[in-house]
Amino acid sequence: MKSYDYRPRGVCSRAIHLTLSDDGKTIEDVSFEGGCNGNLKAIGKLVKGRSTDEVASILAGNTCGPRQTSCADQLALALKAAEEAAEAPAC
Repeated sequence: MKSYDYRPRGVCSRAIHLTLSDDGKTIEDVSFEGGCNGNLKAIGKLVKGRSTDEVASILAGNTCGPRQTSCADQLALALKAAEEAAEAPAC
């Protein structure tokens, strides 16, 4: 398993913690620091075991109130960032 931390922008949550399968294509666990606790725990349960591409495509562009983003949208960005980090050549 691979773990990634992401610092979201423009939302109440302060951090998103991801655990992905060894190949980086399946979500093993998601947790948020801050934000709407119950809703974010529910998101973590709903996405567990799903493909990163599927979840990112579903959640991308979701907004929260007047904001141009949401914790769900930020999770989509976090998944894309984790994918890019996994594909980056090791130094």
